[in-house]
Amino acid sequence: MKLAALLMFINDVHGLGLGTAQGLICTETFYWDLNDRTRAFTNRVRPKTPDNLPCMNQAGNYSATLHYLKAVAEMGVAAAKASGAETVARMKAMPTDDDAFGPGRIREDGRKLHPAYLFEVKSPEESKGAWDYYKLLQTTPAEEAFRPLSEGNCPLVRS
Repeated sequence: MKLAALLMFINDVHGLGLGTAQGLICTETFYWDLNDRTRAFTNRVRPKTPDNLPCMNQAGNYSATLHYLKAVAEMGVAAAKASGAETVARMKAMPTDDDAFGPGRIREDGRKLHPAYLFEVKSPEESKGAWDYYKLLQTTPAEEAFRPLSEGNCPLVRS
C-alpha cells in the first residue's frame, strides 16, 4: 500500500525530510525541477528566498500576476483601471504562458487550466541533493486535470 497526500507542498517534504517522506505519492501543479522553464523561474526567485524553493502556491501567484500585467499592457492602464470586468474578460481571452506553468488558458468560469502531475517522493539515496525530491509518475493534461466546466454550476457561465 502507498500513502497518497491530497494536498502536499514541496516545502512539506523538505520539512519532513526524505527519510520520512520517501515513497509518498502526491499531486502538484508545479515542481521547480520539472523542465528548463520551471528551473529558470526558480533561479530568478531563489535569491529572494535562499532557504526555500517555490511551491505551486507561489508559482500560481506569479503566474496570475504576470497574466494580469500582460492583459493591462495589452489594453492600457487607463482601460484596465476603468473596468475590472473588462480586464478579466481580456485575461480570459488571452492564452496564458509563463515559466511556472507553460502554456494554458483561463476558462470561462475563471479556472486556470494547466497540466497537473503525480509525483513520488524520492528516497534519500535517489536524491542528488537539497530539494531534489520528486520522481514524475504521471502527467494529467490541462483539459483533464480539473473538473469539467459542465459540472461546475458556475453562475458566470451561461448555459
